Amino acid sequence: MGRRLVGAVLAAVTLIGSAGAAQAGAGRTEEPRATGWYLALGDSLAAGYQPGAGDDRDGGYVGDVLATVQESAPKTKLVNLACSGATTVSMVEGDRCAYEEGTQLAQAVEFLHAHARNTRLVTLDVGANDITSCARPAIDPVCAAAALQRINTNLGRILTELRAAAGPDVEIVVLNYYNPFLAAWLTGASGQALATASSGLQAQLNGIIAGRAASVGAEVADVSTAFESTNWTPTASAFGSLPTNVVRICTWTWMCTRGDIHANDAGYAVLAAAVEARLLQPAL
Repeated sequence: MGRRLVGAVLAAVTLIGSAGAAQAGAGRTEEPRATGWYLALGDSLAAGYQPGAGDDRDGGYVGDVLATVQESAPKTKLVNLACSGATTVSMVEGDRCAYEEGTQLAQAVEFLHAHARNTRLVTLDVGANDITSCARPAIDPVCAAAALQRINTNLGRILTELRAAAGPDVEIVVLNYYNPFLAAWLTGASGQALATASSGLQAQLNGIIAGRAASVGAEVADVSTAFESTNWTPTASAFGSLPTNVVRICTWTWMCTRGDIHANDAGYAVLAAAVEARLLQPAL
């Protein structure tokens, strides 16, 4: 699920920034305060991926969030370094997406060193791809435990380095996750057992995200609650009477129609709203 380097965007950033920003490691720039940046990081959700269409780094939830930020800061520009297929491991060690600095994390840190003064927002979603393989076709507890430990360690490093590079005043919002495996409910008894068990795995993953975000003063966009992930109350839907959380997955992702975990347009709007609900509203 990897995608191409956003080199063209980074090149534009270098041209727009001050001369000091062009020198790697030269410190924060003195860009005009009117210029602002929104740095998007993470996996295919941040890359705006949809099946059959590929990545849309200007769309997805990121595009909606940018539009909201621009309401109070019209000159804010987007730099999207997300990589479809990214894991917490690949963010720090490198994967199929190429970056001048070697990894997505290193590229983000380099950008923040140059532009933190005028960076208005950083968003991050990562971790789901670390654990997805542990839930197919059933949850493997040994695999899941190891994956959760890796996520905890790597996400801690990622957020610590981002905060150190950004400084205390840049807002960082980390998204937690909806649970695509709730869609297994449609397949019968064994699928319903998987859907139920996957809720516990989702809670553990999102608990790690919350803890690591809090450790660096970052906000959490509560996508899980927006998707009503723990609401098992039956409700009517185009798929019949189903638990509400299953209906949300069927309605806002491609899981029930294409077996694809990614959000559709409606789902990305829900993710964006979850981020927007956590945004600070300073005078920019």
